[in-house]
Amino acid sequence: MSLDDSAPVATRGPVRVVGTGLLGASVGLGLSTRGVDVVLWDPSRTALALARDVGAGRLPAPDDAPVTLVVVAAPPDVTADVVLAELAAHPTAVVTDLASIKGHVLDSLRAAGADLTRYVGSHPMAGREKTGPAAALPDLFVGRPWVITDSGESSRDALLAVRDLAADLGAVPRSMDPRAHDDAVAVVSHVPQVAASLVAMRLRDAPHAALDLSGQGLRDVTRVAASDPTLWTSILAANAEAVAAVLVAMRADLDLLIDALDQAAQPGAGPETVPGALGVLARTLAGGNAGVARIPGKHGGTPSVYAVVTVLVPDAPGELARLLTDVGAAGVNLEDLQLEHSSGRPVGMAAISVLPGRAEHLQTELTARGWRLAS
Repeated sequence: MSLDDSAPVATRGPVRVVGTGLLGASVGLGLSTRGVDVVLWDPSRTALALARDVGAGRLPAPDDAPVTLVVVAAPPDVTADVVLAELAAHPTAVVTDLASIKGHVLDSLRAAGADLTRYVGSHPMAGREKTGPAAALPDLFVGRPWVITDSGESSRDALLAVRDLAADLGAVPRSMDPRAHDDAVAVVSHVPQVAASLVAMRLRDAPHAALDLSGQGLRDVTRVAASDPTLWTSILAANAEAVAAVLVAMRADLDLLIDALDQAAQPGAGPETVPGALGVLARTLAGGNAGVARIPGKHGGTPSVYAVVTVLVPDAPGELARLLTDVGAAGVNLEDLQLEHSSGRPVGMAAISVLPGRAEHLQTELTARGWRLAS
């Protein structure tokens, strides 16, 4: 999916974007692409100049008109301070922030006596492992949820302005209570980050012979462990209570699992000598199955069940592009794609997810075009 440049835009400039990292620069790119005047600001002159150079907006000018909307894209630990300063500096503008924690920011603003009628918290559920303006994308938010949190005093116009911003960037606006938002992201974002990091930490001292056996499963589990430690320290500290509650529940599950494995590891242990242990293992794995089944599908709602056609792809320029072209030529819609690289071999495997009724047709078409399929 990509941003529809031809659709009408409700957001009116100038829009001031404070913070030109991945999210701020992507907001600027998306709006600028659609003709909205974006004024950038960042305490780092280098980041500011780079954001300008990638097309995210322009630098402030002395004769600038008053801004209508301020978007604060700062780390959670300083977000409230920046929002407070922007509310004071732009007394007619609506101010929103993109921080991944909403309750902490709102509490700080309320304690400081901020004008909450012009403030609306928001959080686009989008990102990348890469950071900085060079990693920004104009369509980063397309199809992604963008949570909007009413301060309890936010004016109707302020709420509408932020909703328009999200919609203009291709996101799907979702209204939530700030506390409910923080509890939700603890489960679906913050704890997965911690879990990925804990698994990846086990790899630091793993022997090279073990790492050579790594497959796609390990890459899937540890992918987000490559995220910025400084940013995530700020996020976890700001949402500590909600994250800790989920981790405590996970610790209880982990303790049960460890006890069961200890029983199974006893000398001479077998299925008949460790009653209950195998049941714990099975329930843990089945519980994971049940949780995965609840993750929404690519268009939201109940996830679809796809058939997977796995194709061997030579590790050479243009081969993956040729495969995708052949899938399209076969008249089959690609629902999902996963790549796995074979260690030490000049070939990879492309797992192509398609609707079940199209799998056999795709296999026939790809074989006729010379592709080797993995059974």
